[in-house]
Amino acid sequence: MTDHPVLIAGGGIGGLATALTLHQIGVPCVVFEAVREMRPLGVGINLQPNAVRELYDLGIGAEALDRIGVPAKEWALVGLNGREIYAEPRGLDAGYHWPQYAVHRGQFHMALYRQVIERIGPQAIRLGCRVTGYRKNSDGSVSALIEHADGTTSDARGSLLVAADGIHSAIRAQMHPNQPPIHWGGALMWRGTTWAKPIRTGSSFIGLGTHRHRMVIYPISHPDPVTGLALINWIAEVTLDSAEGWQQTGWFRQVPTADFAHHFADWKWDWLDVPALIAGADGAFENPMIDRDPVPSWADGPVALLGDAAHAMYPTGSNGASQAIVDARVLGAAMLQHGVTPAALAAYDAKLCGPISAVVLRNRGAGPFGLLAMVDERCGGRFENIDEVIPAQERAAFMAGYKAAAGFAVEQLNKAPATIPKGARVAKS
Repeated sequence: MTDHPVLIAGGGIGGLATALTLHQIGVPCVVFEAVREMRPLGVGINLQPNAVRELYDLGIGAEALDRIGVPAKEWALVGLNGREIYAEPRGLDAGYHWPQYAVHRGQFHMALYRQVIERIGPQAIRLGCRVTGYRKNSDGSVSALIEHADGTTSDARGSLLVAADGIHSAIRAQMHPNQPPIHWGGALMWRGTTWAKPIRTGSSFIGLGTHRHRMVIYPISHPDPVTGLALINWIAEVTLDSAEGWQQTGWFRQVPTADFAHHFADWKWDWLDVPALIAGADGAFENPMIDRDPVPSWADGPVALLGDAAHAMYPTGSNGASQAIVDARVLGAAMLQHGVTPAALAAYDAKLCGPISAVVLRNRGAGPFGLLAMVDERCGGRFENIDEVIPAQERAAFMAGYKAAAGFAVEQLNKAPATIPKGARVAKS
């Protein structure tokens, strides 16, 4: 290990999980984040059991996660007629040793940020610092090229550079200058939250509709003990013609619900009123469903990609944030084996790049929502008996295949040893 810290570009979920992991194994690090102030942005995300396991091993347990979310009990798909296509228990109810959590993304992000400040110190995160590229030095170190919020520039030298700078990663663009542009397949999403009574189990993740016209609904808070209302996260999605590419300015904007509510005006059943759910929100955030084509490698000597910079993926599998956390832990495990060296980054790349790139493409093909596509193709999304459309064994096999590919098949995960053994530290060189 050199005297230089590991540099981390990006203070999102992946970057902060990396910082906490490196601190746990005794590796100094510094995070460079472009924003001047950390704020709790975003709405709901899911943390799969494989990621929750890693959070527990980082000392972020159920008490902390219960303050910002709720354990998921069920994952269900429902057709256009409001009838169930598939449902299965999730988390502890499914036999995992760890729960699955639905959390408020912004609050989860801020919880990780506070942990970094408390454990490592405020000097560990430098705000208003955007990493715009890197330079490999003759002594084996790497320099991050930094643009500051006031317009000045500088560089910082480190033993390694971890690029957790998101889908628009400048480091990935330098590492793979000929990569295709961001991929948009035509799906437009509107995200919002509404205080309402939870449905089905009270903590169910519900995908409703078809693969081209759907709602995703799940709670991200425990019900209020007086009103019984919980904060319900919802995503409304419609697939449009994408031939001309994304034409809007920017990738994320706040819009009134009237802009899209008409797409779901007749989605009412005795157990759910989608128009009322949308109308109950103060507004919504519009963004296209985007990802990037996989690249052949996430590593370039002393530099490695992580999180969305490595594998930006459609949210259809609810595992983007989870995979960023797993990335950080696998990277830490590689450093335990190979030291703070390019060899560790190569080992991390060899373990994850191929399999997770396959998940990116699987999610682009609708991920677990592929069942909705199959129902739509076979019966237009409406049916009396789902077993006559897709037999139960076929539905179960489809979901088992996805969970295995994404790394959270129950037996596989429960039997796996800890990614980072308790008390493990990188040996000093």
